[in-house]
Amino acid sequence: MRKNKKKIFMIASTCLCIILAFLAFVTITNQSKMSSINKNNSNFIHSSINDSKSNIEESNTNFTNTNSDSNSLSNSNIVTNTNSSSLSSSNKPSVSNKPTTSNKPTTSNKPTTSNKPSTSNKPSTNVTKPLTAAEKTEEALKKMTLDEKIGQMLIVSVSGKSMTSNIQNMIKKYKPGGIILFADNLGNYQTTINFISDMKKNSSIPLIVSVDQEGGRVQRLTSITGKKVTNIPAMSDVGKMEDENLAYSIGTVIAEELLALGFNMDFAPVLDVAVPNAYISSRSFSTDPQIVSKIAISLSKGISSKGVIPVYKHFPGHGSTVADSHYELPLLSKTKAELYDVDLVPFQYAIQNDAKVIMIGHLAAPKITNDNLPASLSKTLITGLLKQEMGYKGLVITDSLQMKGITNHYSQKEIYEMAINAGVDFLLMPESAEKAINNIKASIKEGKIKESKINESVRKILMLKYSSMKTDNISINYLGSQAHQNIVDKVK
Repeated sequence: MRKNKKKIFMIASTCLCIILAFLAFVTITNQSKMSSINKNNSNFIHSSINDSKSNIEESNTNFTNTNSDSNSLSNSNIVTNTNSSSLSSSNKPSVSNKPTTSNKPTTSNKPTTSNKPSTSNKPSTNVTKPLTAAEKTEEALKKMTLDEKIGQMLIVSVSGKSMTSNIQNMIKKYKPGGIILFADNLGNYQTTINFISDMKKNSSIPLIVSVDQEGGRVQRLTSITGKKVTNIPAMSDVGKMEDENLAYSIGTVIAEELLALGFNMDFAPVLDVAVPNAYISSRSFSTDPQIVSKIAISLSKGISSKGVIPVYKHFPGHGSTVADSHYELPLLSKTKAELYDVDLVPFQYAIQNDAKVIMIGHLAAPKITNDNLPASLSKTLITGLLKQEMGYKGLVITDSLQMKGITNHYSQKEIYEMAINAGVDFLLMPESAEKAINNIKASIKEGKIKESKINESVRKILMLKYSSMKTDNISINYLGSQAHQNIVDKVK
């Protein structure tokens, strides 16, 4: 019996061990599976977190790069501004790291619509950088014929007070660089505004519209009717004040009244140093060259500050001459040293203050040129003295080519030929645009004028127009305003 019990006990113990071993095996197996599952889940979670972080970091990178280049953010999506500079290749996300909508890289590696950089970082073709004055000049020169280039060197006079078919055809056909108007061209203020506007509209290149508006006995705007115009005092009275600020303010008054009508060039101020009882007289600021220099340049700065181009006159100095060049050729009997002591002082000061245009007078200086050749035709005085010795780089314009001081001695063809070779850029009031162009072309064909001289002058003229000249009008309320009257009233 004991043996049977012992045998049964051993069998039971063995079975129990087998059962316990089986349970242990099952437990270990399950734990292993759970560990594997957990590990997979952990990897999946870790991968998802990393992918999300990668997307967030990439979005932030895109945000930083896009902000850096364009400073533009739209509906929380980062957008590259097409007007900004292109992103460098080092700042672009790698193709394999671009996020998909599921946060997993796709087989095509295409970026999603959100958070993707623009496919093109090229500047927008809709935005055109404005041309500089130099670029506009070169573009215009390339398109111009020889006739059109010569036309730009002419400032012509016209008849009448309003646009006519003859004036319209002349502007369109010969393309003059500018127009000069006189008292008999000015009528009602609105008619004058329309006249000037119509002439500008018919010119494919910005048109100079000029006038003599000095003040005192030479001011054309007093012919305007229908609206009060400010009466500018004589420059001799302005000079007596010796007030540079006042002179500047008077310059702004002159410019604003001109701009209200449409003018953009003024044949003023006079730089001639006066001599008692001489021709220029009250048109000059003073008998003292230093006062002329300071007051005239201050007034001209006021004019140019508004976009009107002042023209300094009459080189090399008309102040001491007695004769009127409208009727005969005046003689300037000074030596070069004497001119430098007095007459040239204001012109030298103007050059130092960026003078854009200087007018040459029809007067002879025989002690300098050794002949009676008018300064307007003299290479010795224009190229030698004004440009080379005094350092002038701006434009040179003649006085009116209809004055008897010059027409009594030379033909129109000789005048154009000699003036251009002397260093003149603008020919004021030729006999006609058509005749001037034909005569100058003939001189070029004959080898008496180099075409390079024409190109040089036209380049300077266009640069002046595109860089310094105002083409738009200002309010007509400036004309004869109380503010203007208050300024000129300060001149006693």
